[in-house]
Amino acid sequence: MESLVLQPTAVAQWQSLVKEAESSSHCQLEEDLESYLVFLLMRFAAEQGMAARVLTLDYLYAMHEVGQVQRGKLRDVGDLCLLHAGLFPLRAQRRRVSISYFVGLGRSAYLHLAAHMRTSGADTYVHLAHDFVQLMDILQTMRTLHGQPSLLDPLVAHELWSATGSHHAHQVACNATQDPTRALLIKGQVKPSRPH
Repeated sequence: MESLVLQPTAVAQWQSLVKEAESSSHCQLEEDLESYLVFLLMRFAAEQGMAARVLTLDYLYAMHEVGQVQRGKLRDVGDLCLLHAGLFPLRAQRRRVSISYFVGLGRSAYLHLAAHMRTSGADTYVHLAHDFVQLMDILQTMRTLHGQPSLLDPLVAHELWSATGSHHAHQVACNATQDPTRALLIKGQVKPSRPH
């Protein structure tokens, strides 16, 4: 059993976890994106009520705002979509939407945010939109560190890979094809069994 290495601060702990997921997923984020992801995780850990938000409505409301209020709401929509797609992909299934729905909505929020900024900070949000899938993959990989199974079932992984090019989803789908029953599941030739 692997031991958990505790870091001296919350920032160091989250940064260590992100770096471990980067290494495991063979993906290296630029420093600004890595820092953004670390502070997003810290902010999320302290925030309550994330799951209850209806992000489409938040996005629409943000489009009717102006200035700093609009920018804050757009950032929140992008951030929450990234967290839903990366850390909580099963929430998409419960809401009867695909994970790629959160990818599209999150990218759009970040791009609109960048378009409404007049500072060099706009570049960060353009990068977040451009690398959204890579960031999602790192968050999904974080959930699988230390031997935990992926939250993506093979069919969902195949759909996510087809829609977004996600490397993590591709790996999950490929691993499933090594099991003949799972391969048939991906092709839709058998239905997944439901727990009794």
